Amino acid sequence: MNRTTLSLIAGTTALAAVTAVAALATPSASGASTPGAAAQLPVQRTGLLCPAPSVSDIADTTYTSFTPVTQGAASSGKGQLQPASVESADGTGGTGDTQQGKGKAKAGKKAAGQPVLTPKAPGTPVTGDTSGADGPALIGTADGTFAPGWTVQETTSIAAGTGRGLQGVTCTPADTEFWFPGASTADSRTDYVHLTNPDDSAAVVDVELYGKNGAIKSPLGENLTVKPHTSEPILLSTLTGERQDDLTVHVSVRSGRVGATVQALDDKSGGDWLAAAADPAGTLVLPGIPKDATDVRLIAFTPGDADADLKIRLASPDGLITPAGNETLHVKSGMTTSADLGPLTRGEAGSLVLTPTDQSVPVVAALRVVRGKGADQETAFIPATAPVGARATAADNSAKGTTLALTAPTATAKVKVTASAGSEGGTAVSRTYTIRSGTTQDVDAPVPSGLQGTYALTIEPLSGSPVYASRTLVSTDPAGFTIQILPSDRGLVSVPRTDEDLSILQK
Repeated sequence: MNRTTLSLIAGTTALAAVTAVAALATPSASGASTPGAAAQLPVQRTGLLCPAPSVSDIADTTYTSFTPVTQGAASSGKGQLQPASVESADGTGGTGDTQQGKGKAKAGKKAAGQPVLTPKAPGTPVTGDTSGADGPALIGTADGTFAPGWTVQETTSIAAGTGRGLQGVTCTPADTEFWFPGASTADSRTDYVHLTNPDDSAAVVDVELYGKNGAIKSPLGENLTVKPHTSEPILLSTLTGERQDDLTVHVSVRSGRVGATVQALDDKSGGDWLAAAADPAGTLVLPGIPKDATDVRLIAFTPGDADADLKIRLASPDGLITPAGNETLHVKSGMTTSADLGPLTRGEAGSLVLTPTDQSVPVVAALRVVRGKGADQETAFIPATAPVGARATAADNSAKGTTLALTAPTATAKVKVTASAGSEGGTAVSRTYTIRSGTTQDVDAPVPSGLQGTYALTIEPLSGSPVYASRTLVSTDPAGFTIQILPSDRGLVSVPRTDEDLSILQK
């Protein structure tokens, strides 16, 4: 028997062993797979990136880390959030010191290599906090038991000044392309795109801007280098002299990968983080417009060569309705288009559903949402999002300041929502909801019994159509709020099933 045959037999035996383990460990939060289908197995490693929270000296930021309990996950593992390096004036880079406490950690002025926050066991959130303008960007990794569905929420409260109010962002994995409709270089806005590189080699990135007349020439946005393990906030107004109310930002990575998020701050109407929109598609869902929204603005962009014509509908508690005066939207190729929808929801839960009127053309879109009036206005954003999939997770919820919005645009769906244990005490509870076809429901989300601290919500569709979700947090300030979309938490991965077939050795 020659060496090649021995290698083939060894490889086949190893593959058969892996397949046997997969078959035994198939379960997941979404249930067992059908025979012959790809197994849904817990991921083994997860990376997350959190942008630097604020440049305000009066900012208070809380980080909340949570991993849902996942059947079939590894029994051990580790996870941590560490500060990204900050380039100093002499180019040497550095970070400061940190303190770790029981369940909480100070996140300002970190010591190099020392974790800001270390996750607890799955099912229990852990929180950390920082104050002022010194909070760095964070690079997080989790493996084993902490990896499946690991979610980190960054929530910042700013009492006054540009961007005042509540700002929240779900820390994201690294990728190579991002779309941000809803950014701005208007005189009243101060918008940054934060780029964070988690890897050991530099990333090369292009930041492209598209306004109402098309692409904006911006040589300063080309070939940007993001050094390893660093984060770069780039002020959009430094990339162009044009001042436009509505822009689409396209971040594309030439080499390496980065995390990207836009921080949109307004002098008069607060601000929030603008998460990346779902990939360009013909049909889009933007879930969870607050029922007390005083103004809603839709911003859309199509990157292809063809114009897009979209039908605009609101998924209300009673079904799909067409907003009077805003039945359709024409989006010219390569140009950012916007539409003022006014107080769209008028006291009821709602989600926007965009569908092609005729030919399907890929589009990206987001909503800029305002609550309050006059000096009490505050702003948040809802980008188009992917459906929940098998499971989605939202961390940093409170008993009274949380609203969970669920919408099922195409067919009735049944959804299980689990409230985790509290970060400082409490017992997990679950409830099941039925979301009728074409409707949005602000559900009365469960709260852990005996809650102390904050808790996480885990959403699992049980049957029916795709479900889209978002979570709104409201601060003690009547107008302060932030909205996070809830796509899949990426806790499960499809692993194709294989069968042992030794006949391939004879071919």
